[in-house]
Amino acid sequence: MASAAEQLAANLNFSAFGKATELKQRILFTLGVLVIYRLGTYIPMPGIDPNALAQMMSQSTGGILDMFNMLAGGAVGRMAIFALNIMPYISASIIMQLMTTVSPTLEQLKKEGEQGRKQINQYTRYGTVALAAVQAFGIAIGLENSGNVVVDPGFFFRISTVITLTGGTVLLMWLGEQITARGIGNGISLIIFTGIVAEFPRALVQAFEMARTGAMSGFTLFALLAMLCLVVVVIVFMERAQRRLLVQYPKRQVGNKMFGGETSHLPLKINSAGVIPPIFASSLLLMPATIASFNAQSAPGWLTDITALVAHGKPLYMLLYAAGIIFFCFFYTAIIINPTDTADNLKKYGGFIPGIRPGKRTAEYIDYVLTRLTVLGAIYLTGVCLLPEFMIANYGVQLFALGGTSLLIIVSVTMDTVAQIQSHLLAHQYEGLIKKAKLRGARR
Repeated sequence: MASAAEQLAANLNFSAFGKATELKQRILFTLGVLVIYRLGTYIPMPGIDPNALAQMMSQSTGGILDMFNMLAGGAVGRMAIFALNIMPYISASIIMQLMTTVSPTLEQLKKEGEQGRKQINQYTRYGTVALAAVQAFGIAIGLENSGNVVVDPGFFFRISTVITLTGGTVLLMWLGEQITARGIGNGISLIIFTGIVAEFPRALVQAFEMARTGAMSGFTLFALLAMLCLVVVVIVFMERAQRRLLVQYPKRQVGNKMFGGETSHLPLKINSAGVIPPIFASSLLLMPATIASFNAQSAPGWLTDITALVAHGKPLYMLLYAAGIIFFCFFYTAIIINPTDTADNLKKYGGFIPGIRPGKRTAEYIDYVLTRLTVLGAIYLTGVCLLPEFMIANYGVQLFALGGTSLLIIVSVTMDTVAQIQSHLLAHQYEGLIKKAKLRGARR
């Protein structure tokens, strides 16, 4: 069966794609939803002076707003209705995953199968609305304190901002779920991917413009492009790398027939945490710079000193950034992968790792392997994300869209989407083979 699947995969071509009508419909639906998302990033929310906003954004270069603006496809810089993007949903999802490990009720819901997952998803949606409302209110207060950005500050502006930005996040959450259900790929990831890709050409043009005007040397530009290619290659290799633990299932006799005796694999990725660690680490570190930019005139001296110490390219920033990535790698991996639950599931279905006793010993062995894989994953993520920071420190290149985090998201989402397209094509070819077999049987 494996050789047949490999042969089908090798024969995938554009002719097979042309015959896969359902796949084309899914791709067109996904593209249509992403076009709607991009249009929404250009619809400004009411009560904002665009000229004053542009001036404020130019003063906050290098802060958390720049990073969120990159993830939101420029919506933050235009203060559009999708300025919050899908980040409240991601935060709510992480909080719910954390809660399932500490709350017995939620943990029981997680084990109830599809019905339990639907209930947890519903709680995640409620948490998204709450987080989006709080963040939108904070943005409204920050805009009012940032000078003359708001045309008519007051209670009405704050309420309209909360309603507009929260509604934009909820709409994006719904669009992402529609892509996952009726399109191709993971909808939430594709929305973030689209925002970054939309900013990528602008960042490249900015880099070439800096080289043309002399702000950046030609060698630096070449080194930047070479670094991008190197980082992409490393990301592809490391994201595909995994440790496969051999799992065996014993033979069982049912009546006069023997069942089981098969071998399988338990795949453990080197980078189980994905892109969450660098996003969270950079968000925490860039918070002082963002607060100082909102209150540039009345910021206390200690806040200004902290902002200067943890600015982009500074040694302290890079040290804390690396420490934050490593911490969140272990923290998030511990949340999403539970060795005890994995060992219990293997034991429940009769599977075991050769040489390891089922139950507690299996859980300890999985935890042992996972810990060492996470060390490699943390080193890999730290290297990918710190390489652009060295460019900033040495050459003053402040281009978030060309950073390690954005490249990590672009490559990871692209690989996942291509894998799903290949799966649909394989399923379509299998259906074609089954239909041909039935026709041949009917003719005989």
